[in-house]
Amino acid sequence: MRNCNSCGKCCDTAGNGGLSATPDEIDWWETNRPEIARFVQDGKIWVDPETGRYFAACPWLARTPGQKKTSCLIYFDRPEDCRHYPVDIDQMQRHDCEMLEPSDLRDVRKAQQKLDLMMSENRPPAGR
Repeated sequence: MRNCNSCGKCCDTAGNGGLSATPDEIDWWETNRPEIARFVQDGKIWVDPETGRYFAACPWLARTPGQKKTSCLIYFDRPEDCRHYPVDIDQMQRHDCEMLEPSDLRDVRKAQQKLDLMMSENRPPAGR
């Protein structure tokens, strides 16, 4: 399994209601980051305030013209759903994640263990 190369494919799938935020995150955004809270409606995130519809992709994904690498404009204040991504190999396959290598798909159990180890700092301890 490769390290993340910041391709942004996960963020491309983060629209259309694919992500959520906790009430605490939303409250914090309302108080501290109103520019983020602007895209929250009725507890749903990444909603266009003009139309009331979900964005197709995360509105905080920044692409540099002519480059493949992306960045998150709210990285340090992103929701837990983003912090915990990717969760499993199946999710990575669905999103065409570039971290996956052919060997990961030959032994999904081993790949999942490697992923869990890589992501251990971003996820809550088991049982929470």
